[in-house]
Amino acid sequence: MQGTMSAITAVVLGAFGLYVLAFVMGSVEGNFALVLMLATLITGIYWLAEKFFFLPRRRQAAQRLVDEHNARAEALRAQGFTHIEGDIEQARQKVLAQPWWLDWTAGLFPVILAVFVLRSFLFEPFKIPSGSMVPTLRVGDLILVNKYHYGIRLPVFNNKVIDNNEPRRGDVMVFRYPPQPSLDYIKRVVGLPGDEVAYLNKQLTVNGVPVAREALPEFFDSDSMRYASQYAETIDGRRYLTLNDTDRPSFIPATVEFPYRDQCRYSVEGVVCRVPQGHYFMMGDNRDNSLDSRYWGFVPEANIVGRAFFVWMNFGDLGRIGSFE
Repeated sequence: MQGTMSAITAVVLGAFGLYVLAFVMGSVEGNFALVLMLATLITGIYWLAEKFFFLPRRRQAAQRLVDEHNARAEALRAQGFTHIEGDIEQARQKVLAQPWWLDWTAGLFPVILAVFVLRSFLFEPFKIPSGSMVPTLRVGDLILVNKYHYGIRLPVFNNKVIDNNEPRRGDVMVFRYPPQPSLDYIKRVVGLPGDEVAYLNKQLTVNGVPVAREALPEFFDSDSMRYASQYAETIDGRRYLTLNDTDRPSFIPATVEFPYRDQCRYSVEGVVCRVPQGHYFMMGDNRDNSLDSRYWGFVPEANIVGRAFFVWMNFGDLGRIGSFE
């Protein structure tokens, strides 16, 4: 039994290690949520087997060892021996000790389970990889995403099982990228189901009402080493900062086919879209350096991951830590 379980566990851990290596090297397209769920399931099975099968058997074996030692000691005392050699407690602890294959599975289950629950239903960390949300979020920001703000969803399948808040205009949302759902994107919600969103000549308008904006001093982007026009936009009473590149034209080039594309009208001034029911229109705050709904379409409600709300670390700038709008 011990040899069989050791071999099976070595194969499972080896396969997991190869998968992680391939994922890190970019050879396979990873699904961390699925891997974490499988790790929780497998280590949970080992944990149950340890609790209800392997540990009771080791305890029985340890008790037999103690009983045999005591019987031997009594027999020797009856023969007049007063000194009994052997450390029975050390031998007992050796029998009770978990083998390596249980230590690396059942022993890790509580930690993996805690991470699975935390990441799947409460908060998930993300790293900002690009400048599409500058100046609100910078490259290298490590952020927290509230997974239950928009409702509880089943991990991996992403089906909503418990409703909570509806997305609001101005929310910074993480979602699964519609053209490639294995990727997570982060943008700002600017259009709700049924809204008409227009972005013409770099002015955002929702349902025929221009979104109020206030010109601010130019913003210097240390990553691109360029200055950009900076504005404070206010949508539904929520104020946030945006950037515009005066050297970039207003029209949206090279748009692709996407579901409900017939709800959008493109021109040299920009784009006007009617947001379908059950979908959202997303834009990056760095307006001229963001691939968003203007280019690849609407975000279905089923693709929502959660609401981003806090920068918990930026190793290059500790001053970035804090909440954001």
